[in-house]
Amino acid sequence: MNFKHLHYFWVTAKAGGIVRAGEQLHTTPQTLSGQIKLLEAWLGRQLFRKSGRRLELTDEGRLALGYADQIFALGAEMESALRQASGGQKILDFRVGVADSVAKSVVYRLLEPALSVREPVRLICSEGKFPDLLAQLALHRLDLVMADEPMSGRVSIKAFNHPLGSTSMSFFCTPALKTLLQGDFPQCLNEAPMLIQGTSSSVRKQLDSWFTKYQIHPRIIGEFDDGALMKAFGREGRGVFMSASVLEAETVTQYGVEVIGRTKEMVEDFFAVSVERRITHPCVAAITQAARGQFFTA
Repeated sequence: MNFKHLHYFWVTAKAGGIVRAGEQLHTTPQTLSGQIKLLEAWLGRQLFRKSGRRLELTDEGRLALGYADQIFALGAEMESALRQASGGQKILDFRVGVADSVAKSVVYRLLEPALSVREPVRLICSEGKFPDLLAQLALHRLDLVMADEPMSGRVSIKAFNHPLGSTSMSFFCTPALKTLLQGDFPQCLNEAPMLIQGTSSSVRKQLDSWFTKYQIHPRIIGEFDDGALMKAFGREGRGVFMSASVLEAETVTQYGVEVIGRTKEMVEDFFAVSVERRITHPCVAAITQAARGQFFTA
């Protein structure tokens, strides 16, 4: 296989089109198209098909893209492993998988200590569904997985949970929406427009039970797997939303909302999952030590 042709295909698939990929590769669309056709001819499969003015990956193209992702990721790892940082120190790659249900601000707080270890560190983050990330961890393609739930004992992967901390939950909305709410918290949420976490979130079941306990029946405007998207709708006044209490100040500032109530009856936990029972990786050690020393229990 000509890996130059594969690289052209990979960049085109990532860029979403021939023209944009040509700009990134500093080559003409005609040349790029010709190289991809040579790859398709060698494989005996069509990798792209036209959809209006755009290119779409075929089923074979999506399969090829998955392999290309792995090939070029391994190439980058090899280059990093062989290169040396200034002063003769090797760069330490730290490959972290982040469950998509974990707030990105929390992820930063958790990962920040890893960037303060003695060795130069290159942080490589990937986001995905928790089970998919665990599969990557089992294949040693990741050093650590961060999630808002522990790995279940039903999962047939030899890995270990490391608790990092927890936070209680707060409710937010815009000042304009707050004036329309009736009564004190939490009864003010009854019949109020609500934006809630998707079913994959660890706090969703807690929220449903909490509503039942207090006989609260909100009007569910939307459910979101992406917490940032939920907050974006909240910023526009579309509904009340719940988020980690430890992020209160940041949420208020960034989204222009106010805190309308808090509860310690719902807790979001955070875990690191690694293949090491006794942690030796310096970045993982830095994260777990910092979490034990100062992590939130707001």
